[in-house]
Amino acid sequence: MAVSTVYTVQIQSLNSISTPSKSHLGFNQLLYSSGKKTRRATHISCSADNDKTVVIGLAADSGCGKSTFMRRLTSVFGGAAEPPKGGNPDSNTLISDMTTVICLDDYHSLDRNGRKEKGVTALDPKANDFDLMYEQVKAVKEGIAVDKPIYNHVTGLIDPPELIKPPKIFVIEGLHPMYDARVRELLDFSIYLDISPEVKFAWKIQRDMAERGHSLESIKASIEARKPDFDAYIDPQKQYADAVIEVLPTQLIPDDEGKVLRVRLIMKEGVKYFNPVYLFDEGSTISWVPCGRKLTCSYPGIKFAYGPETYFGHEVSVLEMDGQFDRLDELIYVESHLSNISTKFYGEVTQQMLKHADFPGSNNGTGLFQTIVGLKIRDLYEQIVASKVAAPLEATKA
Repeated sequence: MAVSTVYTVQIQSLNSISTPSKSHLGFNQLLYSSGKKTRRATHISCSADNDKTVVIGLAADSGCGKSTFMRRLTSVFGGAAEPPKGGNPDSNTLISDMTTVICLDDYHSLDRNGRKEKGVTALDPKANDFDLMYEQVKAVKEGIAVDKPIYNHVTGLIDPPELIKPPKIFVIEGLHPMYDARVRELLDFSIYLDISPEVKFAWKIQRDMAERGHSLESIKASIEARKPDFDAYIDPQKQYADAVIEVLPTQLIPDDEGKVLRVRLIMKEGVKYFNPVYLFDEGSTISWVPCGRKLTCSYPGIKFAYGPETYFGHEVSVLEMDGQFDRLDELIYVESHLSNISTKFYGEVTQQMLKHADFPGSNNGTGLFQTIVGLKIRDLYEQIVASKVAAPLEATKA
């Protein structure tokens, strides 16, 4: 039978959000304030008699490709990811046929002015409500709808909440999906996008100077101001990730300024429902230069590598690509030499890459490995669903 659950959240000011209280009633009632006005929103939030939601965590610093990865992931499951219809136009949430993606910035407990007053960045745990994050992710995983706050990136304020219904796949992306041990325990799979300082600086210059008109000096100052908190609170999360996409400067060209990338897909061994991808021979150490008659490669060419390593004390398999593709349609030659990529048909990786050829990173390892991880998550989801179907049958036999 469906169970109704209430989360009552009192937002005392624009600078703080309290931990939710939980009671068994048939509605959600939230009070929030905006200046002198106080509004009330009431929603029915009942769990359905369906499978529990699969929860995926994606961690990365700002400007490191989370949005592009989310678009590749939701495309694998089908349907375009769009903001909630009829809701706040500044919502950070994206909903597709099977997935709902929320931005963990929505759990900021301090708005932009509040952070300035207290002298903290958004990366600092003191500026975030991990209790509320845990309670709401747990509720969604259990099939219970929640009213989630919205952090407005335009105004810097905390907007009235929006209703989040449990999807089949719930993706939480942002700065801190693996920071809180309670939230980590709720994740069925986790990914960290690890962009090296050199590449991150090159990307920020490209984005902030070309698109936002920032000066080189202001970009450097912004990076340096965030670095201590990034090192303390964001970067350590990669040790908990099931898969890490590490983006580094190329080793094929001396002193390259981040234009050509060396990308490593680090895959933890022994993760339930996840078998690492391998090149040619599982467990071997491989170095492969495929350029030639079957793959068009201009200078400096492409180099792949694969092999076992140790990462933060964990046994991992690492697949690496250095360089970039000249012709995406030729990617199928590389795809044919990869195993455990969880495709439904021959050439699916290439098809997905061609489908989103205009996405950033589509000519290098960032797009390739994001696509492969998306396919692996689809496979993980299908295995989890199958295991839930099989469990009652096994119990009956016993």
